Amino acid sequence: MSIHTSFAPVRAGLTLVVSSLTVLSVSAANPLMPAFNQPIAFSKVTKADVQQATATVIAGTKTSLNAIYSVPTGKRTFTNTMVALDNLSDDIDRVAGPISILFNASPDSTIRNQAQKSLAQISKYGNELALDEKLYRAIKDYSKSKEALALTGARKKFVTETIEEYERNGFALTPEKRKELQKLNDKIGDLSIAFGANIAKDQSFLMVSEADMKGLPEDFKKSRTKAGDAYRITVDGPTYSTFMKYAESEPMRKQLYTLYNNRAADTNLEVLKQLLIERQKKAQLLGYKTYAAYQTSSRMAKTPETVWAFETKLVDRVKQKSQQDLEELLVVKRAYLKDPSVKTIAPWESSFYSNLLMKDKYQLDAEKVKEYFEVNHVVDGLFQTTQQLFGLKFNEVKDASVWHKDARMFEVQRDGKLIGRFYLDLFPRDNKYTHAACFGIESGKATAKGYQLPTAALLCNFNAPTPGKPALMSHSQVVTFFHEFGHVMHNLVTTVELSSQSGTSVKRDFVEAPSQILENWAWNYDALKTFAKHYQTGEVLPKPLYDKMWAARNVGSGIGASQQILYGTLDMTLHDKFDPNGTETTTEVLKKLQNQITPFAYLDGTNMQAAFGHLTGYGAGYYGYMWSKVYAEDMFSVFEKNGVMDQKTGLRYRDLILAKGGTDDEYQLVKNFLGREPNQEAFFKSLGL
Repeated sequence: MSIHTSFAPVRAGLTLVVSSLTVLSVSAANPLMPAFNQPIAFSKVTKADVQQATATVIAGTKTSLNAIYSVPTGKRTFTNTMVALDNLSDDIDRVAGPISILFNASPDSTIRNQAQKSLAQISKYGNELALDEKLYRAIKDYSKSKEALALTGARKKFVTETIEEYERNGFALTPEKRKELQKLNDKIGDLSIAFGANIAKDQSFLMVSEADMKGLPEDFKKSRTKAGDAYRITVDGPTYSTFMKYAESEPMRKQLYTLYNNRAADTNLEVLKQLLIERQKKAQLLGYKTYAAYQTSSRMAKTPETVWAFETKLVDRVKQKSQQDLEELLVVKRAYLKDPSVKTIAPWESSFYSNLLMKDKYQLDAEKVKEYFEVNHVVDGLFQTTQQLFGLKFNEVKDASVWHKDARMFEVQRDGKLIGRFYLDLFPRDNKYTHAACFGIESGKATAKGYQLPTAALLCNFNAPTPGKPALMSHSQVVTFFHEFGHVMHNLVTTVELSSQSGTSVKRDFVEAPSQILENWAWNYDALKTFAKHYQTGEVLPKPLYDKMWAARNVGSGIGASQQILYGTLDMTLHDKFDPNGTETTTEVLKKLQNQITPFAYLDGTNMQAAFGHLTGYGAGYYGYMWSKVYAEDMFSVFEKNGVMDQKTGLRYRDLILAKGGTDDEYQLVKNFLGREPNQEAFFKSLGL
């Protein structure tokens, strides 16, 4: 569900992605700075390499900056000013990208700690560049030239948006106010990094007796660490969701729910409050009423009012469905407890009763379904689907230099030519990023040496293999895997000239659409039957079982949508209708909204917002998940019409949407692909409304 545009916090005033080739030759021996289009030797990186790469790239870009400053008046061109700027920001990203991977996935704590320091340093440097007056003047100067005024298309868009971004970042301010802004940006960067690090550091766990493990699958029990007779239940995603789904012990589920919804609460409630205060100051300094007004001004939505209207309409459309979903769960709970008077479902019960509902009413046993999704088969199926649709070929590189033995590297070819690389790191381990996300490592870009190969990595946390049993994925994990791989494809098939417009460098409220559309293939029988095979017998997923999965697809879709609306509304409220200096707390906001929007009452003493990691990267932008889904489902309707494995449609989509990155207005891209104005019909249909 997440995308990390290489090092998200860096993208302040410049679309910091990272690349001019001058800098990187300095340090040939540093594995983080390989020769042009060579892969990074991740396994060789030391703490000193991380330090040196950071220092080198910052020093190198300072040289590049001086070259941009010193172009004489009247001699500015797109190449010596705009391409030079793009190269410079690309240089930074080409170092920040791999360091971000090490921060999130290296098993070596000395490397992780140094990576965290380096990312903070790069973030601060990015903030400096975003407020560099001489750089701004150089671009502004170029924008008035005859050449600039004659620009069209992507180049014109780059100049316009770069200037707009600078002006949104303070160039309407006096030099004193700009210094103040830079301090705020630095604080915001530090707080964002601390917020994420605190979530990652949270090692909370429950010790659970044999009796309280009743209902849990055997392979889950086997994979737990034990202390005497007790099992250690941690708060990582796969462990939490499995326990909540199967554990018969209601008190233990409640305890785990409380623990999970208090991750990092001891530190992050204060960090979040501070972050909201600094963001509010920043927005007001820049002349915006709220941080949400500031953020939406450069998005598809344009204003908070548009977002509020969108959320309100969703709440109204979804309410009825979530009420139906709740009624279905109550029927199950009454039968299970043999108590016809039951009137409520607590949030720590919903997953458990949903699972029983699936089993009893829809005769769908998630554990049975898992047997058809062995991880290697799923990888093969995902690869077959995307290779067929987008006209690509993936080859695994044996003995690639990676950050952990679980990580694998693949090369991507189009028409026999190498066009990019990606890494997969699929299983959970200590001190690794805890969700599933795509991280950009290098952006596609035209250079004098040829096209720079885009590179991305997927860091995931799917169930690992256990002795004697391969890794099996739940169907929802398969959907997540397809989703995240959509971001990888967006990064990899790019053909744009500038790294600042490459791959996922689109407006934040559109960036999820290319990943959301791909989820549909994990639901399509024609696609599924090519890879969903029983891990022991090789039997293809039977059509009757698939039909049950399909019938159950929208079970709970109202509840699921109301959760997403809650996240979007919480994020928007904190950034648009909340005074962080006032007496109301973020927990009180959460309580009010949860009780208002979802069918589950808020549990006193929980603080889910403390571990809501998206509040940093997506501040006032989480609504974008639902917003972009409207476009994703609309685009998928074209595949439904032409055949979901239709390569002709796949190639059109590749070339008109994915390859174009941020070179054109997103609404226009979608319209070109659809051949009509976008609408919300397919979206509501996808929710079963």
